Amino acid sequence: MFKAGKVAIIGRPNVGKSTLLNALIQEKLCITSEKPETTRDNIQGIISGKDFQIVFIDTPGLHKPKNLLGKTMVRRASSTFLESDIILVLIDAYSGITEEDKKIFQTLPNKTNFLIINKIDRVDKRQVLPIIESAQKYPFKLFIPISASKKDGTKIVFEDILKNLPEGYPIFPEDQLSDKNERFLIQELIREKVLELTRQEIPHSIAVSIEEMEEKKNRHNIDIYYIKAIIYVEKSSQKSIIIGKKGQMLKKIGENARKDIESLLKKHVFLDLWVKVYENWRKDPLKLKNLGY
Repeated sequence: MFKAGKVAIIGRPNVGKSTLLNALIQEKLCITSEKPETTRDNIQGIISGKDFQIVFIDTPGLHKPKNLLGKTMVRRASSTFLESDIILVLIDAYSGITEEDKKIFQTLPNKTNFLIINKIDRVDKRQVLPIIESAQKYPFKLFIPISASKKDGTKIVFEDILKNLPEGYPIFPEDQLSDKNERFLIQELIREKVLELTRQEIPHSIAVSIEEMEEKKNRHNIDIYYIKAIIYVEKSSQKSIIIGKKGQMLKKIGENARKDIESLLKKHVFLDLWVKVYENWRKDPLKLKNLGY
């Protein structure tokens, strides 16, 4: 008997959805950051076994949107309800069940829903039971406490998903890791490094676009992957922050991103980074479309 299905990972911003997906598929597919609203698109991570295939869907955090980009993110996250066989709802054990969490619980479809209580490494274990008791009035089949960052409990999540997965056929080829192409994953890795290294005002106002990707020979006649990428910001002041004094910040972003890109592509990479101002791109439908949103 072959089992196959889609598993949506949903929840408020910054509860650890991307970290959980990476732990479940045992690969770094989704970028992670302590800054909320890091994930902007639904990203499917695929794990295939001899008699199963699970397609995990990492989603943007469900929140009250402040601009057109936010509305697009929430719409994409909500769309996964229909296509998924199992829904993992993540909450933060440290925060407990918030009003935003309750709103998500109330919109859940009549499917196999698991409540995943993440970040249990940050609380006294005795705090978890009252959370489970409060959540029992909502349509959850299982309640699983975990720490996604420490991979504590993630094996239990995986095993319970397998038990509840329907019979079916593979959705993707067995060697495919994601529905996203290399260009998208590279853009995300660059954006992750900007999030890690820059100030609070920067994260939500940046977008990354790959302008050129091709294999070349360098001056030593070694094969190298040339990638030209543009980091878009909304203000000139943000551009100055990302470039940094004498270009040092942009250099650091490039160095850190290149290492991860080389790990992804298994090739030597020359990363050519540029920064451009694209005013109010998060509020303009045409600009959003141009940037792939």
